[in-house]
Amino acid sequence: MKDKITLLKIFLLLLITIGLSSGCIGNQNQFANNNDDDANVVKVHTSKPVDQSIANQAKEKVIKEEEISGVKAVNTDKELLLAVKVDQFDRFRLKNIEKKVKSDLEKAYPDYKILVSTDSKMYLELEQLEEKLQKDKIKMKSLKKEFDKIKSLMKEKA
Repeated sequence: MKDKITLLKIFLLLLITIGLSSGCIGNQNQFANNNDDDANVVKVHTSKPVDQSIANQAKEKVIKEEEISGVKAVNTDKELLLAVKVDQFDRFRLKNIEKKVKSDLEKAYPDYKILVSTDSKMYLELEQLEEKLQKDKIKMKSLKKEFDKIKSLMKEKA
């Protein structure tokens, strides 16, 4: 009788150990997959309103930073709006990251007025504007209107 109880205890202990270890491994893979998806930079190619090559170059430059996991950017003739998604642990240094990105971009593009934000709402707003530009479903007048709206929101947050 004692042999059956000890055998049952060993079996339960083994089962619990396997269950817990497989749960931890599953979570690690999930986090690894999430980081890979965000690191992709989508280049916006448009023909009608404004050439987005400056925004695309800026995104390529900024995404190389290790603490940044995503970048969205839109430019007009004289201005560049850029929003970055920062890794979770680096969110303690948002202001420093924002200043560093802005100073790097100001050195690279001195002719442009640059606004940088680490706010997730700005990231989503620029993502929507990028999608409209990508699909060529936006005219110059409405681009300027949405651009100014996002710009005023960025200034309000700062």
